[in-house]
Amino acid sequence: MSQASADGEPRAAQPDFIDDHSTDPHREYARLRAECPVAHLVNKGGMHVHVVSRYDDAKAALADPRLVKDPRAGLRRLQEAGLANGSAQGPLFQHMLAADPPEHTRLRRLVAATFTARRTQRLRPRIQQITDELIDGFAGKGEADFVRDFGDVLPTFVIAELLGIPVLDRDRFHHWARQIMRPPGDPRRGDVEERFARYLDEQIARKRARPGDDLVSALISVQAEDRLTEAELRGTLFLLLVAGYETTTNLLGNGMLALLRNPDQYALLRERPDLMPNAVEEFLRYEAPVARASLRFAAEDLEIAGTAIPQGEIVLVALLSANRDEQLLPDGDRLDITRTPHAPGTNSHMAFGHGIHYCLGAPLARLEAQIAFETLLRRVPDIELAVPFETITYRPASLMRGLESLPIRFSSR
Repeated sequence: MSQASADGEPRAAQPDFIDDHSTDPHREYARLRAECPVAHLVNKGGMHVHVVSRYDDAKAALADPRLVKDPRAGLRRLQEAGLANGSAQGPLFQHMLAADPPEHTRLRRLVAATFTARRTQRLRPRIQQITDELIDGFAGKGEADFVRDFGDVLPTFVIAELLGIPVLDRDRFHHWARQIMRPPGDPRRGDVEERFARYLDEQIARKRARPGDDLVSALISVQAEDRLTEAELRGTLFLLLVAGYETTTNLLGNGMLALLRNPDQYALLRERPDLMPNAVEEFLRYEAPVARASLRFAAEDLEIAGTAIPQGEIVLVALLSANRDEQLLPDGDRLDITRTPHAPGTNSHMAFGHGIHYCLGAPLARLEAQIAFETLLRRVPDIELAVPFETITYRPASLMRGLESLPIRFSSR
């Protein structure tokens, strides 16, 4: 761990439990919060990280300007893990989530000007239509894989609609997104970044030739005013595509599993559909779609919770842990859809981050989830797990928290 041992010497890094997919991360994070709130861990790829597990420390770290996104600040640690010329500096990663002010400020302002609340709300009828069509596809069968047949598909269709990317291409960018989300050093990542970059360049060229009323066309218009470079445009589309799909997919799958494991809450939500906004916030808190916020690098020597973080070290904020911190909620391990969203001491979760990198797509994710669960509970109200909970597995990923599959059964209609 990163704290000193009894003889005053720094403790050696411990293996990162995230590499062991049989481990319950909530149990491990509870241990860290109690014993070592800033843990020095090393993953199988050789990357050393300092994981922040308590809510107050996490919130402070996410807003600390000394923790930067520029990978050059952590070059030594990245080189140790063989990533100095890899994903941290690849053809897809020139976007606002990998930038610091003033570049971040410029990029976020430009994206926010195109990715507006009005544009999000205009998608509501289409989200409802897609939701109903997907449910039509399995409602008469009596069983389905919730992730494969619904949770994966709805966000993919919605983000394709938003960006103006052909829905028929969804399997391709779906697969690429999954590969890129694998832990650093995983050989299955292969040349996915290059192929994904070429695909996005093709979509940009297509929209330049025939612009439409979509986000890609809007961003191309911004670029035409010399406010986005070609690499920034590509990187921004990659960020919107992957973040808009992956996080919402995880929210839907994790939320459905949480309901199925807590039948009292499931029954309450069926009886009280007015609680849906609260329920979605509780799903976000209870099983955050993003387990750890993206990499940050110490631009100078600093201290978190009494633990020294030398310049150049990598810091990861464990959102999954912070949202269940006993100091935030004494009963954080309990699902309670009646919690008042974001009221002090109730559900002030950080599932979408905090500070300047707070997720721009949060309103769209909330809208999709509310429509999806409201429609599911109305049309298919008697869903239950079709397999023992112990057989449910999560996808291998260094930052995300999402299910491989979720077999369900219900009365056919």
